Formats: sequence, structure tokens, C-alpha cells
Amino acid sequence: MQRTLLAVATATALFGQLLVAQPLRAAALGDATDAQIAKIVNEGLSHSQAMANASELMDGIGPRLTNSENFDRAADWALGKFKTYGLSNIHKESYPFGVNWNLDSWDAKMVQPRAITMRAMPVAWTPPTNGTITAPVILAPMSKKEHFDKWRGKLSGKIVLVSLPGEASQSEKPQFHRLDGKELADLDKYDLPGDESQPYKGFSKSVAFARELSQFLKSEGAVAMVRKSYRENGLVSGEGYNIDPAKRLVLPFMELSSEDYRRLARLETTGKPPVISLEIAAHTNDADTSADYLIADIAGSDPKAGYVMAGGHFDSWIAADGATDDGVPSVIVIEAARIIRSLGAQPKRTIRFALWSGEEQGLLGSIAYIEKHLATRPVDRNAYGVERFATWATQFPITKGPDYDQLKAYFNLDNGAGKIRGIYAENNIAAEPLLKKWLSPFAGMGAGTVVGSRTGGTDHEFMQAVGLPGFEFIQDPLDYGSRVHHSNIDTLDHAPPDDVRQAATVLAAMLWQAANSDAVLPRPPLPTAPSKSNPFRIDDPDKD
Repeated sequence: MQRTLLAVATATALFGQLLVAQPLRAAALGDATDAQIAKIVNEGLSHSQAMANASELMDGIGPRLTNSENFDRAADWALGKFKTYGLSNIHKESYPFGVNWNLDSWDAKMVQPRAITMRAMPVAWTPPTNGTITAPVILAPMSKKEHFDKWRGKLSGKIVLVSLPGEASQSEKPQFHRLDGKELADLDKYDLPGDESQPYKGFSKSVAFARELSQFLKSEGAVAMVRKSYRENGLVSGEGYNIDPAKRLVLPFMELSSEDYRRLARLETTGKPPVISLEIAAHTNDADTSADYLIADIAGSDPKAGYVMAGGHFDSWIAADGATDDGVPSVIVIEAARIIRSLGAQPKRTIRFALWSGEEQGLLGSIAYIEKHLATRPVDRNAYGVERFATWATQFPITKGPDYDQLKAYFNLDNGAGKIRGIYAENNIAAEPLLKKWLSPFAGMGAGTVVGSRTGGTDHEFMQAVGLPGFEFIQDPLDYGSRVHHSNIDTLDHAPPDDVRQAATVLAAMLWQAANSDAVLPRPPLPTAPSKSNPFRIDDPDKD
């Protein structure tokens, strides 16, 4: 990988020196030129600022929970970068989000039968403990309201272990992985639409249950609740979704590593419950329930040509620095803007850069942008979090917004810090030839694959859901899914610098070509309410 990028950088550096003496056009006319692509490659690989910026953001500022004080600090940093690189129309756009919550410090220890500091993470949006809580634990796993009756009268004064301990599991798969040709080829398929009318119904119910559980435990006199991490090997995440100001958790909520949790559970089952201490220091700003996403433009020469767009979500979870999810991809978006500005030429179409927020709580920032600029659905626009996210794509009709026909392409980056290997065509068969053309210069960097299949859970998803050309890149997984994603080791150590430079270069070139191409990406028909593909299916009303 390093030798490949070095060879490309050396060759393009030499070619770039020849280009310096030639006058740059004030505006790019027609398709992007080979010389412009060469200059993008040279700038992106030989003069990258991405890793230096990534260190400023991840090492210097750290996690960026939506609508937190640290997110605001990071947003000011990002807006400053856009200004430094000469972009225009730099601004924030606000939308209703939920509780402004800020984590200050935390601690978790086993006190008896021996002293151990445990690996722990507060669950986001938990109430603070207001000092240290010390109490015996009770193993009382509950996953639905029907379990409550079993534990009535048994929880007073206890710290409640609410998860099943399960058994330790070890994966035989490698922790670190790059995609091979077969794996890429296997992604090239058409994904038939499913029958599921509410695909996130189960997720929504689990968020509501967390609050119901906290209310029940508090009514029974419990002093805190603890869950087990869903990963092994000391990893914790602290993911939480109860952001509605009117539906907050009412009991302190801590997550322990699987190993620490199981130790407590084993000791509790011997009849001598261990005693633990928990401390969570957090504060809120109840007057602030709005979040922001960030926008910056490189203005196009033709105001009638529309715009192309790239984005990633700037928010993160709290367990580490939010480096691979999605800090480094956000920095890559900023770096792509810098690379394009270095051309000294104006694109035909405006190129817009977006850094979203609220993605981790349900793609909320990108939904807000869609509703303001692109399209609306008949939904409750004041609903919070998962309640808003879970049903958004199922509501009809879709009403076009002012920019609907102006958006010609959206490219999203949210699959870790691995290099770009290609792009998902999102079942848009007609778009594949043009996507392949734009990626073809980067086949030698491993980024030439276009696959027909779809991918979800990122900020392009609801653009696709209203018939807009939104796409997500395929990236090498590295150790993103195996251990880093949302975890307490999501630091810059897991972002290979060569991969970061490559991804920023490919993104910049894709944007430049999309902004100057005489041809535009075909878009699918405006979606309408689907009919069931299986008319004989009878839905179970209790099924998640």
C-alpha cells in the first residue's frame, strides 16, 4: 500500500510541477480534465493535511456527542478550517434535537469481596449519581415489562444488574481485515425491496423500554442500574438514546465490560452479593434542546447547474475520541474541500460539504437537512430521536422541496478509516456507468469497484428514500466492526495515514468530476407507498 501510494505521489508530483507554470482557467468547462485529476492526486497524496487536522480534532478536542459543549467546540474548529481553506456560505443550521448533556467524569469499582477498578462507561444521557453510590448488586435481568413482577420488593438499596451475563465468546475471525476481490464481487447484487413496513420498530421499542426500566427500578428503591457491554475484551461503548427532555432516564445507568460484569454476576449467584461503587458526574443545559449541522460551499460558475454534495457525521459517542466513527471521515470531507480549492479553478456546479450531527441517534441531522431543503413527509417534525427516525421513511406522500431538483449527487463517508475500495450504486443500475467512469482513474489505488447493492444506517439513506442520488463508499473494514466501532478504543491509532490520504483524494476527485460532468447521475423514480410483495403475509402485531 505504501509503495503504491509513493509511486503515484512521485509521478503526480512531477506532472504537477509542469502544471504550475500553466494558467488555470477561471471556470472548468465540461468534464474534468486529466490534468485536473492529476493535480488532485498530487495535492491529496503529496501535500495532505488530513492527519494533522485529525490529530487536532481527535487528540485535541475529542468526543463530540450531539448537542454537547464539546460538539460545539469541535464545530467552531471545523467552521474555522472551512474558512481557512477559502470556502463560502459557511454556517450552521439548527433543528430540534433533545437534551444538552455533558459527561464530566466517571468511576466504577468493586469494593467487596476485594478492590478492583472496573472498565466502565456511563450510558449517554444518564442522570448523574451526585457523588459516589456504594451498594450491593443484585442480578435481575429484565428485557421486557413482563419481567418486572418477578423482582418487586427485592431491589431496594441495590445496584441492579439488568443484563443476562451469558458466556464469554471468542471470535476466530481476524481482528483486522481488508476486502479481497471475491468479497467486493459478492456485493455486486440487486437488493430486492423487503416486506418490512417498520424496519426500526424493534429499536424504537428498546429505547422506550430503557426509560420504563429506570422508572420501575427507581419506584422499587434501587439506586442505580448496570448493563453488560455487548462486546468482549474490555470494550465498552456507553450508547444511549433517551434524549427527549420529557422522557429522560430517572436512575443512573452504567455499562460495564463483559468480563467485569460476569465477575459480579458469578459472585452474586454464590449468595454473597459483591458491593460496588459508582460515580457519574454529568451536567445538562435544559434551555438548549437544538442541535446543529455544518454547511460550507465551493461556489459553482453556473447557478442553474445545481450542486453536488459530500458529507459525514461529525458527532460521535463518548467512550473515546470518535476517530473512525466518524471523525476521520469528517476530516476527509474537510480535506477534500481543501484539495479542490487548491486547483484554483471554479467548478461548474456548486460543491457543498456537510458535517452532520445526530447521526448516532437516528440520522437526525441529515433528516433535518432533507426536510428543510429537499423533501418532506407527513411526519411529526417535533418528535425526538428514535421516535422520529423509526417511521420517517415509511410515510407518504413525499413532497419535493426547493432544492430537490438541484441536488445532482451526494457522497457519504461513514464506514471507518479504511481506504475507499469503491461505491454502492444503491440499486440504481442506471447510475453505474457514470460512477464507474468517475472511479476508473483510481482502480490502481484499489478504488475502482462499483457494486449494485445497497447499504444503510448512514446519512445517505433517507436521501435515497426520497429518490435522490445519495451514495455511500465501500471502505476496507480494518478493525472497525471487530472492535473499534463505538468503543473505548476508537482513537486515531486505528486510522492508517495512507488510507486517509487515499480516501480524501478519491473523494475530492469524485466531487470534482460530478461537479463538472456534462452528464448527471440518473435518479430513481420518486418513491410512492409500496404494495406488499407477498400479499398472503399476515403481520404479527406483536412482532418487533
